[in-house]
Amino acid sequence: MRRFGLLTILSLCLVAMNAWAAENLMPFVMVSNTAGDAAAVAADTKGKLEAGGFKVLGEYSPYAGANVIVATSDALLAQAAKSDFGGYGAVVRVAVTKAGDKVQVAYANPIYWAAAYQMQDLGEVAGSLKQALGGTPYGSESGLSDKKLRKYHYMAFMPYFKDHDELGSFGSHSEAVAKVNEHLASGANGLTKIFEVSLPGKDETLIGVGISQGDGSDAFVMERVDKADMKHTAHLPYAVLVSGNDVYSLAGKFRIALSFPDLTMGTFGSIMSSPGAIKDSLGTLAK
Repeated sequence: MRRFGLLTILSLCLVAMNAWAAENLMPFVMVSNTAGDAAAVAADTKGKLEAGGFKVLGEYSPYAGANVIVATSDALLAQAAKSDFGGYGAVVRVAVTKAGDKVQVAYANPIYWAAAYQMQDLGEVAGSLKQALGGTPYGSESGLSDKKLRKYHYMAFMPYFKDHDELGSFGSHSEAVAKVNEHLASGANGLTKIFEVSLPGKDETLIGVGISQGDGSDAFVMERVDKADMKHTAHLPYAVLVSGNDVYSLAGKFRIALSFPDLTMGTFGSIMSSPGAIKDSLGTLAK
């Protein structure tokens, strides 16, 4: 009887743990993972996004076999405008990645990233994306709860959401945006402009940036951390946020860890120089 009781308790604990895991959030949603022509799949994906009410802002190929489509919608922009620094979550990143003989289509999960960026609910946006593209959440063995995401940091002494990098300050919002674009137009430091979007009724503008040089480059980071069969390409691109008169970017130790929540310390060690290099690269845009 005692053994039966212990087995019953163990079974109940396992059920509770499984229920808890089911409620957790994953960073990405896999739409498809099948054979196909990557260019044709990307074109089809853009068409589905636009038919679903999303506006494509830009595209980016960070390295061979990877293409990222960046989109937004009126509903997403309206929600982003309601929270402090909500501009970080003003876009959806959709990736088309060649992985062996398959082409994977995946996107950053709006519910997950809204929690991490301390935004209000993005259920409507997530529903529109699911209707347009479908998909199944992935990107972590057990995921993270909404509560944990809203106070997330990788480990002790690592940055939280609002510990973002302060890159520069200007006399006005328009001056700050103009200076960032001026530097991007020069093509210096291997930086490329991917997109730009502003929040309604608020001096907040998000500008997507591709990084192609140094230890903070997209290829350098992803080659070392994106090892799983199901790729996390929709982690890219990085971005700078012009909020008011100031220019910010998310701390690399925060943002990379969020996209790879199961990242081991050993793997993190392989990109030890990357967060600082990313900050230095993006910082040149606000000089």
